[in-house]
Amino acid sequence: MRYGILSDIHGNLEALQAVLTACQKNMIEQFLHAGDIVGYGANPKECLEIVRKLGIPTVAGNHDWAVSGQLDPMFFNPMAKEAVYWTQKQLSAEEIDFLSHLELVYRNDDLILTHGTLSEPQRFHYMKYFSQADETFDLMDRDLCFIGHTHSPQIIMKQSGKSLPSETLNIQIKEGCQYIINAGSVGQPRDGEPMAAYCLYDTELRSIEIKRVVYDIKLAQKKILDAGLPASLAYRLSVGH
Repeated sequence: MRYGILSDIHGNLEALQAVLTACQKNMIEQFLHAGDIVGYGANPKECLEIVRKLGIPTVAGNHDWAVSGQLDPMFFNPMAKEAVYWTQKQLSAEEIDFLSHLELVYRNDDLILTHGTLSEPQRFHYMKYFSQADETFDLMDRDLCFIGHTHSPQIIMKQSGKSLPSETLNIQIKEGCQYIINAGSVGQPRDGEPMAAYCLYDTELRSIEIKRVVYDIKLAQKKILDAGLPASLAYRLSVGH
């Protein structure tokens, strides 16, 4: 099975379309999405429509839940909060209901998928420290857990009881090891690289690779500005931060 794991689309239609086109060339058999279809970007409705039309299993992100009323955005920064309220006005009641029913954790025979951490997934913790990684490793009943939320791609491996970061974003899975893989962000990267990020996982080759693809950033920025969303949400797309 060749998986394409996406995360944090955040209403960026141009980035999503570019990633899906790239994935077609990689012969992806199954897509998964690690949360936050909406928020920040100017095309939440269109991105949600694509995810649903393709039948992509997706878990809830904090913006998905905030837009659908499952999470109070009072602790969001002002830009994020404004985007939540704007996004609510763009979606139908049925679409908001869909977001409200997204599960926090997805499992199949090959992997686990969640937005932030397996520990208290409903609180959407950012996995910034190895202690948080260890908490998720302790809750894993599969060898692989794919996450998003930080918008920065990363692979953490646990071997012989010790957690350590991978030096590369292109790895071969080792027997007896567990992995937490942050797929980065399709629609709003924050690792200093503005290209859209996504992850390829091949179960037969036992390989994982975080890939990047260029997209029409200027068009995505223009849409944000034309929608009256905060200008900083447009600017940050060009700097990847």
